[in-house]
Amino acid sequence: MISFKNKNVLITGATGGIGNELVKKFITLGANVLATGTKSEKLDTIKKKYPDIRIKKFDISEHPRIEEFIDNVVLELGGLDVLVNNAGINMDNLSIRMKDEEWIKVINVNLSSTFLLSKHSIRKMLKSKFGRIVNITSVVGHTGNLGQSNYAASKAGIIGMSKSLAAEYAKKNITVNCVSPGFIVSDMTMNIAEKVKLYLTSKIPMGKLGTGEDVSNCVAFLSSDQASYITGETIHVNGGMYMAWQTSLIIY
Repeated sequence: MISFKNKNVLITGATGGIGNELVKKFITLGANVLATGTKSEKLDTIKKKYPDIRIKKFDISEHPRIEEFIDNVVLELGGLDVLVNNAGINMDNLSIRMKDEEWIKVINVNLSSTFLLSKHSIRKMLKSKFGRIVNITSVVGHTGNLGQSNYAASKAGIIGMSKSLAAEYAKKNITVNCVSPGFIVSDMTMNIAEKVKLYLTSKIPMGKLGTGEDVSNCVAFLSSDQASYITGETIHVNGGMYMAWQTSLIIY
């Protein structure tokens, strides 16, 4: 049985679909959780649902403030054992139409912010000689996708960065891993046309979309003592979609 009793957990991007499931999972497993995001109303909703949780509105794109933010998180929680980098954005466009700011903003938020949050968290974890970092990437970071050169690059960058951090701090009892979701049920996917859903599920060997809980289960495992000998890895949570994509390249 996984337990996070007396463990302090920071979750970014907590107000989205996957973020909500991450909060629910770690609270259920006994963790002290601080949830952050940019939407005050949604953070307040989380607080009402989980009265013991700590919430903090913060925009991770404000890079000069990240070190201070982590300092405040540690003061509020009393330490930092687990960092889940879940926050991210997308600004899709075909490459020749993509504006410079669309490229720069997605890279800055998804990749640079993840690096800086990890960097300043690791400094705290080194003092306690323990740490777990789990970065949420995407199947698109492995396969690429039409109109998502910026998003795919940011997610692929997170994977490479995570491997480097894992190698640097493996001997310090700090693990760094990635979870790579595929198509996950969300408010967005619930509103798309039925024929689009059928097309998406046709690309997934399991024949269905994943859930936020599928992702949170994997994150909780990688953050737990049961995964203490796993670092620098990416676990795919996509119903076999990435496997099928790799196979199609070999066949065709």
